[in-house]
Amino acid sequence: MKIMIKTDGLSKYYGKGGEIKAVDDLSLIVYEGETFGLLGPNGAGKTTVVRLLNGIIKPTSGTAIVKEFDILEQENEVKRVTGMLAESPGLYDKLSAYEFLEFMGALYDVPGDILKERNNDLLKLFGLHDRRDHLIEGYSSGMKQKLLIAAALIHDPPIIFLDEPTSTLDPRASHMVKELIEELADTAGKTIFMCSHLLPVVEELCDRIGIINNGRLIAVGTIDEIITQSGRETLEEAFIALTGGVANGELLAWREQVAQS
Repeated sequence: MKIMIKTDGLSKYYGKGGEIKAVDDLSLIVYEGETFGLLGPNGAGKTTVVRLLNGIIKPTSGTAIVKEFDILEQENEVKRVTGMLAESPGLYDKLSAYEFLEFMGALYDVPGDILKERNNDLLKLFGLHDRRDHLIEGYSSGMKQKLLIAAALIHDPPIIFLDEPTSTLDPRASHMVKELIEELADTAGKTIFMCSHLLPVVEELCDRIGIINNGRLIAVGTIDEIITQSGRETLEEAFIALTGGVANGELLAWREQVAQS
């Protein structure tokens, strides 16, 4: 299988002495056409990984190849082969959906004739074409999220990064976005790198997952492989065990102790 993302000792440290290790010695491979999920607690380093792989920030050490481009030496080329949905994206609420996609396409130098056709195709695909001239400020959260995914696709990148794509959505909007992600992987053949702390989303969508904790990759494989590796019976139990958390029963154990005393 063709390798689309390969990291080699990728690290990002903060602080005067580098004591804050946001990402620590990450070595990882993602293959063409797969949906890979990076799973971890809040603050584990997931967003930092995405920002490193998109050339937004520079690593402290190590490197990565995204498609065939080096994130250190070819960051502009990297940005042209990736689309990114950030965890806390910005939208220009006073623009219409069509104007926003037109603006995003211009940033990526998409030729005008191609951009016009692609805008209409994406708006139809995401069910937004009838409201393409409405201001974004009147859109629901689900509609805004679909528009942001459309913006990540405007230059037709082979690799798409999705950082917490459903975390702020209601169940109906979340279901719509998950269906869109599945369609991108299965029909459009995109390589998808998705970050989440929501286990059901990862279980439903991802071919393989990696678990990151305190900046370090502590497990990688299919869900079944990680469950087996941890000696547990579910992904939730495996995640808790591998990240050093505690199960709900342990969290409530003090109540039983109090009741017995």
